Amino acid sequence: MRAALEVTEMSALSTQDLTIRFGGHVAVNAVTCRFEPGTLTAIVGPNGAGKTTYFNLISGQLKASSGTVHLGGQDLSGLSPSARTKAGLGRAFQLTNLFPNLSVLENVRLAVQARLYDGLNLWSIWSDHRDLTERALALLDSVAMADKHDMPVASLPHGDQRKLEVALLMALDPHVYMFDEPTAGMSHDEAPVILNLIRELKKDKRKIILLVEHKMDVVRELADRIIVLTNGSLVADGDPAEVIASPVVQQAYLGVTKEDEVAA
Repeated sequence: MRAALEVTEMSALSTQDLTIRFGGHVAVNAVTCRFEPGTLTAIVGPNGAGKTTYFNLISGQLKASSGTVHLGGQDLSGLSPSARTKAGLGRAFQLTNLFPNLSVLENVRLAVQARLYDGLNLWSIWSDHRDLTERALALLDSVAMADKHDMPVASLPHGDQRKLEVALLMALDPHVYMFDEPTAGMSHDEAPVILNLIRELKKDKRKIILLVEHKMDVVRELADRIIVLTNGSLVADGDPAEVIASPVVQQAYLGVTKEDEVAA
């Protein structure tokens, strides 16, 4: 069994020439980027730009055609998604059906136990681990789901499943938080819970946060940095205000061309 990788508190995440091809189509094209602790980076671009595919390459859901992924100087490129999770990469919204027939509390409690007691029998008697239950309940309270702790996960509406996924991710306490459109499909009343959680996570300057998001108002508020992907290539990287005002973003999101700007 592969040992978990050691990650220092102030480790950077980086991709070098990360590429994936599907037949003759290059979905992500030689993307080289470095993400530092204490920074929330928003990854934006038009539909089909390669944002989620880039996420999948980093977290291991897809195998790169070429290029590498490093965390804290350690090469993760050959590792499975579960091994990358142990190494410190936390991908939200890949855990929806972890245990759909168990209760909300049991799902979070298992994630807490997996994080704190790696290798311990996950089905051991819960009464022997009261601290795990208390931690799980605290996480559920943070996502406004403590009152639904005894409900089976399969019965939850979409918005509650999204909130539960964030609780599961927080239970794993990763070094890198990866959120792929975290409020998609959520109601106007539900979305602020997730956004407030991300704001709280930002306060921990040891962590790296990556956010794929289409809603530019959310990006403006949360991001310390924006990178832009178009046709799988990295075309802009920098301060949010400057990147949002750049021609490449204006064209991608608003259809504004340089000729339009001159005419205006």
